[in-house]
Order: sequence, then C-alpha cells, then structure tokens
Amino acid sequence: MSRIGRLPALAALAAVLLLAAGCGKTVIDLSKTEDQIQAEVEGQGRNVASVDCPSDVEVVPRDKFTCTVRLSGGGTLTATLLIRDEDANLTLLSLQRDK
Repeated sequence: MSRIGRLPALAALAAVLLLAAGCGKTVIDLSKTEDQIQAEVEGQGRNVASVDCPSDVEVVPRDKFTCTVRLSGGGTLTATLLIRDEDANLTLLSLQRDK
C-alpha cells in the first residue's frame, strides 16, 4: 500500500485506540486494536476470520508488537505495529502474508 493510501487507515487506527489500566501498568486496548486491524484488512478487500493480538502490550514508546490476522479463505497475515508515544498512538508498519 502506498504511503498516501495508509494515511487515512493509520489516522483511524490512532484515533480509536484507548488505554486500559491493568496491574499498575498502562496497556494497549486489545479489542479496539484488533477491530481497527480487521477494518484495515477488510478495506483492502480481504475477508477476516479473526485478529489476535497479545493482551498485555505495555505502552512503551518506540516498542513494536505483532498481531496475527486469520483470513476467511485460509492463510494468515502478520500485522506489525509501532507504539509511537505514551498516549498509545499506533502506526501500522507492515501487513505481511505468512509463508
């Protein structure tokens, strides 16, 4: 996807991410993150069966984490995200088909 094509999707991803507190640390909102990744992939014309992200991603600026996207027709994708800042704004760095 071109850099310009990503801007609306990335803005939407950043806009809906909320923080949740747990065990004294701030973590990424799992549900919102998975919903936005699913919307991004489906916006590319692919049907998504599920999106699975780790449930305990602590908000640490510049850290990266990955989520697994299972496609309805079979196959999986790996979404790599970057935590941009302490407000848990995220950037989708890549979305790659698993081999």
